[in-house]
Amino acid sequence: MKHFFNRRESIVTEALDGLLRTAAPGKLARLDAYPGIKVIVRADWDKAKVAVISGGGAGHEPSHAGFVGRGMLTAAVSGEIFASPSVEAVLTAIRAVTGTPGCLLVVKNYTGDRLNFGLAAEKARVEGFKVEMVIVGDDIALPDIAQPRGVAGTLFVHKIAGHAAESGASLAEVTATAQAAARDIVSLGMSLSTCSIPGQAHEERLGEAEAELGLGIHGEPGVERIAVQSADALIATMTERLAARLDVAAPHALLINNLGAVPPLEMSLIADAVLTSPLAHHVKLVIGPRALMTALNMNGFSLSLIKLDAGREAALRAPVEPTSWVEPVETHDIVVLPAPKGADDAQAASASSNATVERVLGAVCAHLAAQEAELNRLDARIGDGDTGTTFATAARAVSARIPHLPQADIPATFAEIGHILGTDMGGSSGVLMSIFFTAAATALGEGRDVPTALRAGLERVTFYGGATPGARTLVDALEPGLHALGSEGIAAAARAARAGSDATAGMAKARAGRAAYLSSQDLTGLPDPGAVAVAGIFEVVAAEWADGVSKAS
Repeated sequence: MKHFFNRRESIVTEALDGLLRTAAPGKLARLDAYPGIKVIVRADWDKAKVAVISGGGAGHEPSHAGFVGRGMLTAAVSGEIFASPSVEAVLTAIRAVTGTPGCLLVVKNYTGDRLNFGLAAEKARVEGFKVEMVIVGDDIALPDIAQPRGVAGTLFVHKIAGHAAESGASLAEVTATAQAAARDIVSLGMSLSTCSIPGQAHEERLGEAEAELGLGIHGEPGVERIAVQSADALIATMTERLAARLDVAAPHALLINNLGAVPPLEMSLIADAVLTSPLAHHVKLVIGPRALMTALNMNGFSLSLIKLDAGREAALRAPVEPTSWVEPVETHDIVVLPAPKGADDAQAASASSNATVERVLGAVCAHLAAQEAELNRLDARIGDGDTGTTFATAARAVSARIPHLPQADIPATFAEIGHILGTDMGGSSGVLMSIFFTAAATALGEGRDVPTALRAGLERVTFYGGATPGARTLVDALEPGLHALGSEGIAAAARAARAGSDATAGMAKARAGRAAYLSSQDLTGLPDPGAVAVAGIFEVVAAEWADGVSKAS
């Protein structure tokens, strides 16, 4: 696994300094005790209220330093990656921010954190400080364990305790509020991979088709390994176990946490799956999806819930300074507005039948859907790996519309296919293919034959897209195929398209598309995936046409 860092021994201090350099001026500071003691504090703190301190090993960013600020933490103490901060580091933080009102330590339920924060608290009391400690053990993955782990649900305690302290509550009140909140939190995580630590060799314990349920935020093994399934199925497993631990008579707040490496696209999908599951009936407020308490680059997420009452809801909704915190939103239905109708919708031709058109279109769509993985594989070598999905999406969209097409009216069918591709195919290929069929439909309507009309579509594609033969694009298969179609027929067109597609593998430079950014070393020997798709279409049409002629005779 690759990481961005300078030296393993300085990665945490440099990361904390990066946080300070990008924070609003005058809001955060660090104590001058680097590198052994790493403490981030509120720069404006005057010790007039109860201080709230938390921390732990690094690698969970933005926790914990990212939540220092008005309304949340007063100070955060960091250890090295996944290592508890020392007793002296915690004690230094207590000394730095604790005034007469005292301080509360919020600690995740790990042995190192409990011992180091606990001994620091005892030493601070000897020095005359008023110190209390709340331990958070919200993880329900291991139901029979005596000391459940503290995971992302700890953030609820940061927010609720921070709000109470900011409101002027006494140390006893802040502590009682935090303890009660900690008792009412449940969390569960899911991951498709373990995390890797900068500077250490990485060993992945999960197989290609395995996911892990309930693993810890330091990469500790979960309660069980399960088969990778659809997101809905995985989330159903999680939400069932979480729901079993809830007070179903009360509303809850839900925190959707990215453990580090899940793309935003997938996190939004996860949010949709959770908020359309039965668990959503118990959720009033949603926080996230966002990376809030990570496990370095773990490809996973966690769900945390806390039972709400009026006080907790107010605390969670209250604005705070730390930008890492996400303002909760109340659960709501999706607003759907009617899409405006265009001229194409008003003028759509009526459905009609043509056995040849239906057979050929069906075969082409089936072929492109079957080629999705292979075309994606080719494109991943030279592009962004989505050519197969783009063409398969188009195929599925057209296939669904075949019974509704004006099949007996070829110009209208071409126009409708152009409309479908422009709407559903996506990407540059979708626009180009929509232009191709739309322009061909216009030419057919002007009385030109099919080969001539298709070449008119190609002319528009090259005009708008800028790609000409030799540019290493789908045009390298489309142009020779259409040229042969007009003079020699469909079988020759299929052979010419395939030859054009094969020739792209020998083109050392692309002049259009994402491949234009690649070197000849990356391109040589690999055919253009769009050209491969077009050649396949010609071959399927040729085969279906020959089969239809054979059956007719």
